[in-house]
Amino acid sequence: MERAELANMLRENGCRVQEQELLSAHTTFRIGGAAELFVTASTAEQAAQVLRLCRGTETPLLLLGNGSNLLVSDDGVDGVVLRLAASTPGWTVSGTTVTVDAGVTLSKLCIALGEAGLSGLEFAYGIPGTVGGGVYMNAGAYGGQLSDVISSVTALAPHGEIVVLGKDELEFGYRHSVFMKNGMTVWSVTMELAAGEPTAIRAAMAEYLARRRDKQPLEYPSAGSFFKRPEGHFAGALIEQCGLKGFTVGGAQVSEKHAGFVINRGGATCADVMALGDEVARRVKDTFGVELEREVQFVGR
Repeated sequence: MERAELANMLRENGCRVQEQELLSAHTTFRIGGAAELFVTASTAEQAAQVLRLCRGTETPLLLLGNGSNLLVSDDGVDGVVLRLAASTPGWTVSGTTVTVDAGVTLSKLCIALGEAGLSGLEFAYGIPGTVGGGVYMNAGAYGGQLSDVISSVTALAPHGEIVVLGKDELEFGYRHSVFMKNGMTVWSVTMELAAGEPTAIRAAMAEYLARRRDKQPLEYPSAGSFFKRPEGHFAGALIEQCGLKGFTVGGAQVSEKHAGFVINRGGATCADVMALGDEVARRVKDTFGVELEREVQFVGR
């Protein structure tokens, strides 16, 4: 099927469709070429229809949250890039149980939970991603991770069917969930939290954010920690011990503030970041015998 025909079908379904949309505008790295079709779905029915159309026409599909853990090819992405728009406000609260749309940002949710006196997600304040992306990666920080509070996930199967997965079916691990292999799309998430004092919750979030600002290069575009934590080590410490703080390829640089971050100093390309990451991994392997694995997901051509 021609992309123009598919675009028209998606528009008729109520989706917003932008053609040749630069993904550098939709990722925290500020890097990436164009998506053939950039599609925004506002309802589960719209999203399900996108899944069915893409599957039926064998069109490649990429789900995009806040673009906070992605490195997008300079040559762009084939097919459809689907973004799920959150409803307003995007969550419901019943006692200490919260159900939240996948498209809600973690920071926005944390603020709302603090105001509601619900504790358990403070560690996620400042993580620059959506709830859906956080579930996909089992995002975490400061000793906490989303799997600590999630009780179930409502997802869309590849044919568009709605499926509810219990916690024991989510296969959570370090930066891992079942969604990395089952082809399903996170639609909403149910969390079990604890009652807390709003003042104490806000204070904890402020402390976590201050620690991030003190130690992380938030003033530059990045995708967060570039490498996964190798067993028994910290990636940033190994990279720093190799003397690689400030190491630069094109517009990409190992942060001088935190060696675990690769930053876009200005005009960095995907090729710059990939070359830098490969060289850093090679030097760490040669020096310490430790294999570094990218935490940042590469997508595109």
